[in-house]
Amino acid sequence: MHTVPKALRPLIDLFFPYTCCGCGSNLIQEPSLFCLHCLATMPVTGFEFLAGNPVEKIFWGRAFVHAASAHLYFVSGSPIQHALHLLKYRNRKDIGLLFGNMMGRSLGLSGRFSECTDILPLPLFAKRQKQRGYNQSALIAEGVSAAMKIPVQYGWLTRIKETQTQTNKNRIERWQNMEGKFNISDQDKLSHRHILLVDDVITTGATLEACAGVIRSVPGARVSIACLAHTVPS
Repeated sequence: MHTVPKALRPLIDLFFPYTCCGCGSNLIQEPSLFCLHCLATMPVTGFEFLAGNPVEKIFWGRAFVHAASAHLYFVSGSPIQHALHLLKYRNRKDIGLLFGNMMGRSLGLSGRFSECTDILPLPLFAKRQKQRGYNQSALIAEGVSAAMKIPVQYGWLTRIKETQTQTNKNRIERWQNMEGKFNISDQDKLSHRHILLVDDVITTGATLEACAGVIRSVPGARVSIACLAHTVPS
């Protein structure tokens, strides 16, 4: 758009409008992804700074997690849901990188995640990732990495079995659906490392619990968790 003559921009905007990734407003200019209103009303949780926050409580008695957080609240029908839909299904990789960078800056400022040595995005099953073309959690992880200066490691944690959708499953069913679905490719790489496990949205935490359990089976490995958004199950 920056190379297009000014006289042609109104015509291009008519057919290819540049709109906010949250509310869809056209009161926005490139390269911003969100309008000023969406940026000002972003539902930030502040969980990064709070020990014993609601995300950490999800794992109490279920998985030993050093620290856990979600950067935003997820509300059905909200600009956050719309933006995550664009990220997950409409190839808007730039949204994942931006959100990850925002989240990474907060994680770094909190000091509670400073001991993490490596970032692992929650893996997709190979067939699903091939169909989609990318892993949205990996894009968020790349943004976190850029902000925190911690490397993203691919292939250390893999999803070895395809799973049914978690939608409409209760907590026990979700846990059973995830049992035995993840594998560590090389235990020596994770030995005595502090892993930051990154995902997009957390509800019951069953998937992350399964991943954390596999990582914690490696001698000396520790786990912290960072999700972009937190939704309370209905």
